[in-house]
Amino acid sequence: MTISHAPPPPPSTVKREAPPPPALVSLSSPATSSRRSRVRVPRWLRRTSGPLLLLLVWQLASTSGVLKAGVLASPGTIAGVARDLVADGSLTSAMGVSLQRVALGLLLGTVVGTVLALLAGLFRVGEDLVDASVQMLRTVPFVGLIPLFIIWFGIGEAPKVAIITLGVTFPLYLNVYAGIRGVDAQLIEAGQSLGLSRWGLVRHVVLPGALPGAMTGLRFSLGVAWLALVFAEQVNADSGIGFLMVQARDFLRTDVIVVCLIVYAFLGLLADFVVRTLERLLLQWRPTFTGQ
Repeated sequence: MTISHAPPPPPSTVKREAPPPPALVSLSSPATSSRRSRVRVPRWLRRTSGPLLLLLVWQLASTSGVLKAGVLASPGTIAGVARDLVADGSLTSAMGVSLQRVALGLLLGTVVGTVLALLAGLFRVGEDLVDASVQMLRTVPFVGLIPLFIIWFGIGEAPKVAIITLGVTFPLYLNVYAGIRGVDAQLIEAGQSLGLSRWGLVRHVVLPGALPGAMTGLRFSLGVAWLALVFAEQVNADSGIGFLMVQARDFLRTDVIVVCLIVYAFLGLLADFVVRTLERLLLQWRPTFTGQ
């Protein structure tokens, strides 16, 4: 009895289909897609929304009678008073005098504060001679020196400029001095290894490293300059924005006082904008965090 083996079945000729590719997973999260679909509000509109909202609340409070006109005039009344002051030339003339005082005091204070900071920051002997004296003087309120300045310089422009100069000097000194002493010591060593002289180190390493601190000090000094101007122009002044405020106080004109305060605020904001623009131009080499 013979057993016959059946031949093996032929290989299947049916082609197997490749498995379907997995579904592509979207890399964008729901938060990202919602952020993309969100309408972007212009930044200038966001920055002006706060002041505009404040003006709206102020106007509503004045219209409803919650805020009495004798306490604080309405924004519409203040705008009309400002227009009248500009029309008769009193406000523009006062602004010119005040700007001249601030510019001169800021220039003198910047020179004095920067020179003192360079002496104290670059030289140990200069630090021993300068820093202790400056630290003592800066704790004295500059407003308290007004009577002494009047005795020394009289009642003209000199005491007013001196008050602004003194107020500008100390913030600038502190920030420039801190900027110089805050330069990384490894950068100094790297400059020395490259063969830079002492002046080369100061010029190419120390001063650029201290420039951010100097710009911050200049912004602080501008704010103090306008604050010092308010006090200076209310002491025996016959012109300037402060003089208008003194006259308005004597006649109980709160609207004129508010106009002068708004002018002070806008001039300070304009000065800060100029310094920030200068900062962006001078510090292009230093990328910084700008927020998210």
